[in-house]
Amino acid sequence: MKIVDIVKNYLPAVVLSLSIFSCTKGFDEINQDPTKPTGVAPDQLITGIERTASDIFYSGGVNYNTGMLYAQYFSQTQTETQSQYQLDEAANNLLWTSYSVPLSNIQELLRVNSLRPEPASGNQNAIAKILEAWIYSVLTDAYGNIPYSEALKGDELILTSKYDDSKAVYDGIISSLNQQISALNTTYGSFRSGELIYKGDITKWKKLANALKIRIGLRMVNADPAKARQIIEEASANTFESSADEAKFPYLPVAPDQYPYNDQDGAAISNQYFVSSTLVNFMKETNDPRLPMYARDAPLTGTIVGKPYGLGSFTNINEYSRASGKAYSTTFPGIIISYAEVQFALAEAAARGFNVGGDAETFYENGIRASMKFWGVDDAAADAFVAGNPYDENNWKNILGPQKWVALYNQGLQGWFERTRLDFSKPDGTDFFIAPVTILDPSVTFVPYRLTYPIGEKSNNAQNYQQAASAMGGDVKGFKLWWQQ
Repeated sequence: MKIVDIVKNYLPAVVLSLSIFSCTKGFDEINQDPTKPTGVAPDQLITGIERTASDIFYSGGVNYNTGMLYAQYFSQTQTETQSQYQLDEAANNLLWTSYSVPLSNIQELLRVNSLRPEPASGNQNAIAKILEAWIYSVLTDAYGNIPYSEALKGDELILTSKYDDSKAVYDGIISSLNQQISALNTTYGSFRSGELIYKGDITKWKKLANALKIRIGLRMVNADPAKARQIIEEASANTFESSADEAKFPYLPVAPDQYPYNDQDGAAISNQYFVSSTLVNFMKETNDPRLPMYARDAPLTGTIVGKPYGLGSFTNINEYSRASGKAYSTTFPGIIISYAEVQFALAEAAARGFNVGGDAETFYENGIRASMKFWGVDDAAADAFVAGNPYDENNWKNILGPQKWVALYNQGLQGWFERTRLDFSKPDGTDFFIAPVTILDPSVTFVPYRLTYPIGEKSNNAQNYQQAASAMGGDVKGFKLWWQQ
């Protein structure tokens, strides 16, 4: 991914964030720091927070050049360096700007509300803190130990913050989500405008907080099954009930409000990636009706053909398939967490014997049908697929894992995290993923388990960086995080 592509995809979010902070009219000059703007209303700030976080996570560099490749949904075309695990440092730096843009803006929203609290301020703060928990959960799953407890003070970004242990970050996130669930109060309103995910609906934000708890609880299920069970069972009582509840940032068909990596520029943008043979072959083996929604025909053959991951060479760029126009749509949403993912998570929890209000088979089928509906598959085709790919309680990991992975398509980071967590095979026990022909990172044997820290941390925050790297056995992509071990 060229830096110009990163800038092109991310610039609208940066401009939006800067424009929010450029406003200076508004609140009374009582108990105010005259060097800080106070005229930005929470309704304006929340738009920038939601937009910039989504823009970062779904940028070409972060979602595609990192997540989609590490999850093995995509293979690269002319260059194979990222699919052979040489990290795209421009994308890595972009992901790290989650601190300086959306997380800093959350602190600003809390500060503004503290200066002039209103009845809705408590709900506004809780919503912002739920978004904060989501952002931190992505960062700690990507890097492991991260700046957390000291990363932001007030609205200040602490450039030399200590790194917290990833397990401690998990504990902090769960504690925060519990606090926000308790704080959200349907007696009061929230944002009058500007909140674009749920239009300020308090009930839906509570459901999202619980959905995030389920995701986080399941991610730690192998490392701390007792605590994971408690978290998931508690959250399952009030979470998504249908696709109408899922959390998605809505993009628009016109610039600059489009999905960050879209196909409006034509084939030039999609020529950077092919769909992988890992994805295509499995979907063909299972007669998956989503395949034409995921990929387009290869020009040479007129059929969908996936490229072997990390192959390193090919004879004709037209012999393999690119992702579909739907996957590159200008209005593809920035998904925080989907109903399908929650249903697959509850299916796994039920398979593990957790009390989550239903059985694994029903949740599994709900997850498939929700994903099919999202991608535009009709009910009859979805029913036929479920009948042809039934749940098997004796082989639950290799049934649930692949189907959840397929449903997470276009959510590269989450697909990668689930790949490394569950370590599933195909239902028949054969290997699901393949290793690239060449691996450019000597610390990686098969798949990266984390990202190395941005290069700037080594000099800008040297002491804390060294302590964090030492605590994890080195700043290397081959190190398993605490929940992966």
